[in-house]
Amino acid sequence: MIERVKKFDFILISAILLLSIFGLIMVYTSSYTLGELDYNNGLHFFRRQLIFFIAGLVLMFISSFVSLKFAGKMSPWLILISILLLVLVLTPQLGVVRNGSRRWVNLGVVFQPSEIVKIFMVIYFAKFYSKRKEYFNSFLYGVLPPLIVFAVVATLIMSQSDLGTTIHLLAICGAIIIFSGVKVRHILGLIITGGALAGLFAYIEPYRFQRITSFLNPFDDLQGAGYQLASSYVSIASGGLFGAGLGNSVQKLGYLPEAHTDFIMSVIVEELGIIGITLVVGCYLVILFRGIKIANEVNNDYYRLLALGITFQIIIQAVINLGAMSGLLPITGIPLPFVSYGGTSLVIMMVASGLLINVSGRKKISE
Repeated sequence: MIERVKKFDFILISAILLLSIFGLIMVYTSSYTLGELDYNNGLHFFRRQLIFFIAGLVLMFISSFVSLKFAGKMSPWLILISILLLVLVLTPQLGVVRNGSRRWVNLGVVFQPSEIVKIFMVIYFAKFYSKRKEYFNSFLYGVLPPLIVFAVVATLIMSQSDLGTTIHLLAICGAIIIFSGVKVRHILGLIITGGALAGLFAYIEPYRFQRITSFLNPFDDLQGAGYQLASSYVSIASGGLFGAGLGNSVQKLGYLPEAHTDFIMSVIVEELGIIGITLVVGCYLVILFRGIKIANEVNNDYYRLLALGITFQIIIQAVINLGAMSGLLPITGIPLPFVSYGGTSLVIMMVASGLLINVSGRKKISE
């Protein structure tokens, strides 16, 4: 075990911890007023996030040492668990509705199953495609089986009115397929099909279509769909180089919806300016480059695809969130990894990071 620990990527660990601790600070400053108004306790959200952070640290440590080989063997069962959890969300007695969406389940603890499903799907896809190289010429046997699983999972997530998570999961699984070495003709077909289906699902629901198109010109509907993005623009424009100072955001005082969750980056820019966003983006770039480096340093296809899947799970989510708050991408309700308030998201991201750290301890080792 000591030899494994010596191989751990401590630069990666440092970037993850820096982001998470910085996120705690920003959850505190962005949610204090809301906590006072809604719970008569300015520390309400910070304390909850701190508990989740501690739980995440423990689980990150555990996942850094679990048997990845065993996790791969268990991947079909993990998929069954995923489907069961997603079905429970749709069960009236267990599913929890927040902000008009049913995405949570109450099993004594309220959590969002779709976040857990992302990790399970990464493990399943990485394990499957690492063992099917000899079948890659055949779409039916070498490519299709996990896509059927994805279709079932995606349908259940879409039933929760969660197009953002579906697109995120599609991008993660698509990245694993591309890195696995699947034939280019199959990849192009999947990209066209996936893009067409995503567009169709967005178009057939008016609220989704309105949310997607509103980012093109939010000022056309300042009192409606464009309000949140326009408020984000105000935060960004107020930031400058150094920002207004930690705790001095004006937009978080009831003007910017979801200031401590989906749009926490807007508050960071307003309070800490370009310096703040540079710190955050810099940490994500470290995670990206270290994740790719880890994948290149193992000679086991399963470990390589697992490392790449987790790396792009984090990075794609960050890109979606940063694109939404800056108006470059539609608003999808995807939180900023390690930074936004949200227990399930933070804990699952730290578990995923633990698996990536786990892979880093297996450099040049094959099983």
